[in-house]
Amino acid sequence: MVPGMRNAAETRAMLLDTAIQLIWQSSYHQVGVNEICRQAGVTKGAFYYHFETKADLYYAAAHNHWNEFKDEFDRQFSPSFTPLEQLQNLIDMIVDKQKNDPLADEMEVSGCPIFTAGAQVGAEEAKVIQCSREITGEVNKYHIALVRGLKADDMLNGDPNIVQVARMIHQYIQGLLIYGRVFNSLEIVQTDLKEASYRILDLKQEYRQQSVTSRIA
Repeated sequence: MVPGMRNAAETRAMLLDTAIQLIWQSSYHQVGVNEICRQAGVTKGAFYYHFETKADLYYAAAHNHWNEFKDEFDRQFSPSFTPLEQLQNLIDMIVDKQKNDPLADEMEVSGCPIFTAGAQVGAEEAKVIQCSREITGEVNKYHIALVRGLKADDMLNGDPNIVQVARMIHQYIQGLLIYGRVFNSLEIVQTDLKEASYRILDLKQEYRQQSVTSRIA
């Protein structure tokens, strides 16, 4: 190992973790480089060694956050689950994520740091918006596979546009999390998420009645 590389890697990792948590807790604009460095315990010189701008740091931090969370998506959308079980897994995963995130002691619903940051900035923060779009695209791949599976199993009414319905599912989830954060109510999220998902998907009534046991570990 090249001397000093381990420390540099640890410093970068600390900046990534600190940035995503501070921005998640507050907002992209309210959190500055000075505060990120202070909370991470690094110098501004160390910051600029790794990143040119706060937007560059955010871009790397958000993708790092997604990569850590992606394994959970892979598990819950595993082909070992039926499409209906995958839908229940998605609903449970969203609720559990809010219960167990690092901000749970301060707020019942913290939302999604990536999508929220993208909605907070103006057109001048192109890299932040680009990041939100890229990761949204990755998440929607799972939603598309889910809707395609439900449709293939003849669980949906009509002949829905798979990509559009998948996109609408993601839009609703993000909007609901923002609403839940404003009202600081996980109960609202829990109460509305399943029913709204069924309606957006237009799931056939007989499948809405089924009791699906979650397999989330």
